[in-house]
Amino acid sequence: MTTTLGQAPIADHTTNSTPQPHAAEPTTGDFSPEEVLLASRNHAMPLELLRWNRTPAGMHYLVMHWDVPMVDPVSWRLKIGGEVAEPLEFSLADLRLRERVSMGVTLECAGNGRTFLKPRPVSQPWLHGGVSTAEWTGTPLTPLMDEAGLRPDSVELVFSGADRGFQGGVAHAYERSLPVRTAISGGLLLAYEMNGQPLLPQHGFPVRLVVPGWYGMASVKWLHSIEAITHAFDGFQQRFAYRLQQDADDPGEPVTRIRVRSLMAPPGIPDFASRRPIVPAGETILVGRAWSGYGPIKSVHVSVDGRWLPAQLDEPDGRHAWQGWSCSWQAEAGDHELICRAEDTVGNIQPLEPEWNYQGMGNNAVQRLQVTVLPSVSDGTVLP
Repeated sequence: MTTTLGQAPIADHTTNSTPQPHAAEPTTGDFSPEEVLLASRNHAMPLELLRWNRTPAGMHYLVMHWDVPMVDPVSWRLKIGGEVAEPLEFSLADLRLRERVSMGVTLECAGNGRTFLKPRPVSQPWLHGGVSTAEWTGTPLTPLMDEAGLRPDSVELVFSGADRGFQGGVAHAYERSLPVRTAISGGLLLAYEMNGQPLLPQHGFPVRLVVPGWYGMASVKWLHSIEAITHAFDGFQQRFAYRLQQDADDPGEPVTRIRVRSLMAPPGIPDFASRRPIVPAGETILVGRAWSGYGPIKSVHVSVDGRWLPAQLDEPDGRHAWQGWSCSWQAEAGDHELICRAEDTVGNIQPLEPEWNYQGMGNNAVQRLQVTVLPSVSDGTVLP
């Protein structure tokens, strides 16, 4: 049996199987039925939700690599082991009794914007909506690891989820690692609530990892174990997936922190099929959000048909959540292109054009929004 997503034949037995590179060959053709199926299971955040500080759980962007596991919250346990002085085990009730922290965190899929690359990498076909911000509540990771006692030669922590499936021809659980220093000092959260409610099954119930500032692949869902190791983890999701490659044979560089990006909420009202915004002539307040995993936002600029205007930044909404911005536009009748572009405080700025890579990762090129402005008369009526 083979897949049309470019994976190797599925092995009958996983032992002694050789994993194959994750991505299919990029294409200029139509979307395949498999890509459509991925898009029907995983969904984007509607861009009008950029007007909200927090994304409702049901509209938060969603990625599920495999089936959603059915987890019994009563028998569930989080195990911490490997190169530690004292292996530990926690129930959900145990974690709820520990220090409780809530924070707004912007999560973005590393493949967000993949569809705009030419040729198009074949995978989940994201446009701009693979990003959201929620209020996550849970207990910090660091005190738990302090209690377990990391051995001095530990270099990485491996986080394992309960979801399991085939990718690259080999069955494996979803597992990702982080360097010990990042994991211990990065404000990681073992989250059991989202926007004040228990996690929904699709968002990692009963407990998930939340890694502020990193692309979403690091925030392992349905978390059930944390293992300290003394070597670099080489599991499939670490070695082959989520890498910046130029071709299938390029080992590439790992995807890590979220690149600086801004997005604009579509103004006016949309056309049904094309989603093209239609706006009445006159003053229009453009609004959006900007974020970066490398530091605070320094500025956002908006272009109207090539003329750049500075946007007004809202007050920061915590260390790890996106930042609102607004810009006044005197809209004139006709068709226009709107662009928004962010820069962070360490000097990263969005590119005007996509930077191509084989898996379609980290595309933070500017959003280009085509808008139609209809003329209006003195009483404010929009002419057809």
